[in-house]
Amino acid sequence: MSAYVPTREDPPDRPDQTGQTDQPDRTDRTDRTKQLDQPDRARGPRSPRSRRSPHSPPPGRWRGFRIAGADFSASISVFLIALPLSLGIALATGAPLQAGLVAAAVGGLVAGRLGGAPLQVSGPAAGLTVVTADLIQRYGWRTTCAITVLAGLAQLGLAALRVARSALAVSPAIVHGMLGGIGVTIALAQLHIVLGGTPQSSAVANVQGLPAQLAGLHPAAVSVSALTVVVLLAWPRIPGRTGRIVRKVPAALAAVAVATAAAALVGLRLDRVDLPSWSSHVLPELPQGPVLGLIAAVLTITLVGSVESLLSAVAVDKLVAARKDPDIQIPRARLDRELAGQGAANVVSGALGGLPITGVAVRSAANVAAGAISRNSTMLHGLWVTVAALFLVSLLDLIPLAALAALVMVIGVQMVSITHMRTVRRNRELLVYVGTLTGVVFTGVLEGVAIGIALAVAVALHRLTRTRITLEEQEGAHRLRARGELTFLAVPRLSRLLHQVPQGSDCVVELDGSFMDHAAYEALHDWQVAHLSQGGTVEFTGRSGDRIAEPAEPVTQSSTCCRPWTPWRNHHCGDPVEQPQTPGRKTDEVRVSSRVQAGGQLASGLSSFQRNTAPFVRGELARLAREGQQPSQLFLTCADSRLVTSMITASGPGDLFTVRNVGNLVPLPGEKGAEGQDDSVAAAIEYAVDVLRVESITVCGHSGCGAMQALLNAPANAPADSPPTAPPGAPTTPTAQEAPAPSSPLTRWLRHGLPSLERMRSRDHAWARISGRLPTDAVEQLCLTNVVQQLEHLRAHTAVARGLAEGRLELHGMYFHVGEAQAYLLAADGQPDELPEGQSDSTDKVFNRVAPTAFQESRA
Repeated sequence: MSAYVPTREDPPDRPDQTGQTDQPDRTDRTDRTKQLDQPDRARGPRSPRSRRSPHSPPPGRWRGFRIAGADFSASISVFLIALPLSLGIALATGAPLQAGLVAAAVGGLVAGRLGGAPLQVSGPAAGLTVVTADLIQRYGWRTTCAITVLAGLAQLGLAALRVARSALAVSPAIVHGMLGGIGVTIALAQLHIVLGGTPQSSAVANVQGLPAQLAGLHPAAVSVSALTVVVLLAWPRIPGRTGRIVRKVPAALAAVAVATAAAALVGLRLDRVDLPSWSSHVLPELPQGPVLGLIAAVLTITLVGSVESLLSAVAVDKLVAARKDPDIQIPRARLDRELAGQGAANVVSGALGGLPITGVAVRSAANVAAGAISRNSTMLHGLWVTVAALFLVSLLDLIPLAALAALVMVIGVQMVSITHMRTVRRNRELLVYVGTLTGVVFTGVLEGVAIGIALAVAVALHRLTRTRITLEEQEGAHRLRARGELTFLAVPRLSRLLHQVPQGSDCVVELDGSFMDHAAYEALHDWQVAHLSQGGTVEFTGRSGDRIAEPAEPVTQSSTCCRPWTPWRNHHCGDPVEQPQTPGRKTDEVRVSSRVQAGGQLASGLSSFQRNTAPFVRGELARLAREGQQPSQLFLTCADSRLVTSMITASGPGDLFTVRNVGNLVPLPGEKGAEGQDDSVAAAIEYAVDVLRVESITVCGHSGCGAMQALLNAPANAPADSPPTAPPGAPTTPTAQEAPAPSSPLTRWLRHGLPSLERMRSRDHAWARISGRLPTDAVEQLCLTNVVQQLEHLRAHTAVARGLAEGRLELHGMYFHVGEAQAYLLAADGQPDELPEGQSDSTDKVFNRVAPTAFQESRA
């Protein structure tokens, strides 16, 4: 069922407005520089309606009212479960039965509308039954209602402080133990009503009164209760097609309905539900009693209700995530808002004379299973409870109290979950669970939780201090195993065993724990330094045998070894301070000193590799040595020292077949310089494509390329084959290097870059640019254009052309901005490799920014 009742016609959908970026005019390419970025219209314009969730209201000045059919049917299912349970919980607490209906209606309407978990159903819950019953016996019903209002205000205050997630820090063993203890207490109390008697004030008194109650059974009450339990347990297990049909009716409703019908047909004389007139409904009064007792009562309702509601909201999120319906997107629970919604609901419920409210896992799970898609199902269930409380009083008065008591008793027994007990036992927290459960049963909820917290802290401290350390010798090597957390308490045993390791021997220290304090670290580090100085070896591993990296030592002024990443920052902490040259000191001595320093830096770097990196890559390099290299791509880039290819591409040994030269140039096949043909790059391309069978070739340019600067500095009127030179007096900077000699190898090599310069100045080719902006200067423009031109040179090589024709090879263009540490990829333009004669390439070559998310290839 889906009904939509608009109050005003929706406005027509309008596409998003995307502006265009104006570009500076250039006389020779006006038609190609009007826009930098074309908006991506592959998916077409999106209307406001297309961005709405399935259960959000339609757009317009006034909002309509929408109820999905799934929400309507789910609300009916939840209502049929909530109605008998609300009456049963009110009966178990000793409150007026109408209080349960008030709490169920308010939980649906108020908490459902204001809460942060859309599919969570709130109302009177078994988790607060024992607490509420105790408050009613101590202070009376009207004062209990006032305590509920104060507890709601306290929840609103906690929500304002945004501390909702702190409730999740409570150990699950404590929560499950608390609920288990509450379940035992409920079951013992309701057992007396099932047997035809009256429950006592505490669980201990109920146990002591059972013999007398069994001696005076009430046959009618026992019969109705037994029938209720049998139907309740057997209803979900009815087999076949009949079972699938009848299970559409909730088991709780079916059990109460069958027991009520049987009692009416047989004519049994039983105590039944007696809902007084709403005109005589009792409202709260100002709290009366000891102040400390009232404060403790408010805190108990606040803490127990909040923890149960928030844990239920998290459980509902898991149920929703497990639902296989990708078309329905349900937002995750906002816990602070959920806590505020629970607080508001408790304020309203207490003010209207209702029971305390909390999130109910059973009803919430039923709501999710019934296919609800929004908070409308929760609100509708509250509406149905309100209608039933106002207009179905005569029907509700037929329900036997024994049937409701049997229903609540079964729920109490089910709260002692065997699954939870297995879970806490597997996590070695069974002591905490049992201690909390026992404390709740014998002392009360708040006291039992305090006992559970104390036990949890004791167990944590015991685990923290319990460490097993052993030393054994295997095949000439000593192995020290440490099981558990290494704290200062374990240092004496650790030091004793470490000093039993013979000097100069090989030792493996196996650490199996998640924590090590400073005292234990110092003990291990000092022993390691001493053992290494005596010629021994030390290796730290985890339980699986994987080597554990050692922390870097602090860098001091006297240190001569930098940390592994400091050379990338052009930082040399081990370099001595430069000495001013004295008249008697020769220049050759300075040069010798520089060479010595460079050699020392090289040796230090190699030593650092052997010590810190080689152990991690030795296995992979051994595999590559056996199997041979199988790189996935040929990476052709500039020889600039600022480009660290493995760091930029996050690659490792065997991933890239790298070719580096000045200017990342690819000479055309057969092209000869002044002193013959240069085949070094062509040989690498042929080897990579035909022998290594790489899948892609990437040409990577970069910002501030000195080769491109030299090309631009060539005289404007010089012939195409003239050597590029720098202008007189040009500074020596990263973007303007000293001009090479006219006949040097460098000038002959840079002639291979002249086609890139001609392409940039030509009117027959599109610009190469960065997405979102124009190049900052002519150097960057030439760097981008050079990547595009070298890709065309690649296509002219026979091996590359053959690979492209066979569909086994791809070409990629890349630009790396050094100053921004930002990579850009050339987008595919869809143009053919060879254009018809007389036709110009009018499509801009765009380099798209690579975002720090999963890579998606950009296509026009």
